[in-house]
Amino acid sequence: MQKKRGMKKIVDYVLSVIYLIHFGLSLLIFHVIQVVALNVFGKKVHKVTVDCLNFFLTYGLYLTGSSISLINRATLPDDRTIIFVVNHQSTFDIPAIIWFLRKYYPRFVAKIELSTGVPSISYNLRKSGAALIDRKDGKQAIVEIARLGKLIHDEKTSAIIFPEGTRTASGKMKPFVAGGVATLLKRAPGALIVPVAINGTGRLNPKGIFPLRSFSKLSWTVLPGIEPAGKKIEEILAEAQAAIQIELDRK
Repeated sequence: MQKKRGMKKIVDYVLSVIYLIHFGLSLLIFHVIQVVALNVFGKKVHKVTVDCLNFFLTYGLYLTGSSISLINRATLPDDRTIIFVVNHQSTFDIPAIIWFLRKYYPRFVAKIELSTGVPSISYNLRKSGAALIDRKDGKQAIVEIARLGKLIHDEKTSAIIFPEGTRTASGKMKPFVAGGVATLLKRAPGALIVPVAINGTGRLNPKGIFPLRSFSKLSWTVLPGIEPAGKKIEEILAEAQAAIQIELDRK
């Protein structure tokens, strides 16, 4: 048994190195491609490059021996603003969400620290219209989220928010915080609330970005939408969190 665990650890290290090289090179190469795409060809081509980047980052996880499941249990409208409410387990949650939901032009509510220092990711956050919030400055955060809410309302696009406020690698969700979703809904009152359940990514990198745990089972599941009309924000989030928990308990 000890020998088997030792071999598994070696495999983890080797496959982690392979994937992280792929990950880093993808960020560097697509950073250049993004800059050229946006400045020469415009926003539509820039979005295509971002989608392609996240395709490579997502399916590159096969290099770790992991399985990837993108499951849609909902019929979503094409002509309506959507607020995707998502549980958060890992840094690796994000590429698959962007790729899976690319049709809806998703923009994130993200911490402002991510807006600098990370090739490709920081550039896209700054240029895509994401809400970059300072968690130490409540007023700034509300203004940014409100701006994003108006943007997605005007464009009939979507926002992605992690209402736990931080990652929970164990898979046991923290209570959903109402403020961000409430602000988005205030500026996009006709939005549909759509829960998304992410499972397995916390087990993929339980000790940080290295080493990754090879042969993990990873899933992203879009769940049926919740109509917010006539409901308090706390009721909406309780319903969304319960739906996500049911999906997590399936695994």
